[in-house]
Amino acid sequence: MIKYALLLITIFTTISCKDVKNDNQNNFEQLRIVSLSGAITETLVELGQKDNIVGIDITSTYPKKINDRLTQLDHVSKINIESIIALKPSLVYITKKDLTDNLAQQLNKANIKLKVIDQEFSVKGTKQMITDIAKSLNIMDYDDLLQKIDDDLLKVESIENKPRVLFIYARGSSNMFVAGDNTPMQKVIELASGQNAVTGFDQFKPLSPEALISSNPDYILMFDSGLQSLGGVQGVLKIDGIAQTNAGKYKRVISLDGLLLSGFTPRLGQGVRELNKKLLEK
Repeated sequence: MIKYALLLITIFTTISCKDVKNDNQNNFEQLRIVSLSGAITETLVELGQKDNIVGIDITSTYPKKINDRLTQLDHVSKINIESIIALKPSLVYITKKDLTDNLAQQLNKANIKLKVIDQEFSVKGTKQMITDIAKSLNIMDYDDLLQKIDDDLLKVESIENKPRVLFIYARGSSNMFVAGDNTPMQKVIELASGQNAVTGFDQFKPLSPEALISSNPDYILMFDSGLQSLGGVQGVLKIDGIAQTNAGKYKRVISLDGLLLSGFTPRLGQGVRELNKKLLEK
């Protein structure tokens, strides 16, 4: 009798486990994600969610071919709710700084679940972002992503006389800004063993010849897209005031992919290493 009872328990437990597994699998397959942040999109892909993403914003540029098969929405500041609803998402990810009350209300009205990520532009903040996204999806196997950041940062070489690096955001020669304090660019420059060439103001301000000369950067740092918008290195060297700086005299212009450089994504350590190498090369 006891053996018969144990057999029934075993059979019932096996069937129950299979049902739970099938339910979890069905829920997983039905997940339809819209990501409104390049850093979040990259993190989702690294967490194995690529096939569950149905829509991305314009800042989602990595992996490089991700927008070949997905619907690419406008920048979150210009996005309309209809374009999101059309994708029938079960979950929308967005950063806290990009979320407006209006968008939150519209998503709530449409009964679309919203996950807000409070992204801090630091090593600790990047690890927390990865952790928050993983846990929101009940993914527990993500320690390798955190470790990869640490491993890459350990390979960054310290520079005794920290070079002065000026980041210029450009969209053509008539639209240029420099990064000051409390910007992702300042923080990544410091992680790469450099120092921001301009301080004393928060965020960004328009580039001027006077500020350029007085800051006298050793290097000009740009996004690849920004450099291209100026016609390459020769275009940068034509900016008023550049010729009077160390960067201009020695033609020290560095460019990197925008998301890699300033996105504080799971590739943060890689981006810092690449900048560090370029600061050591020239």
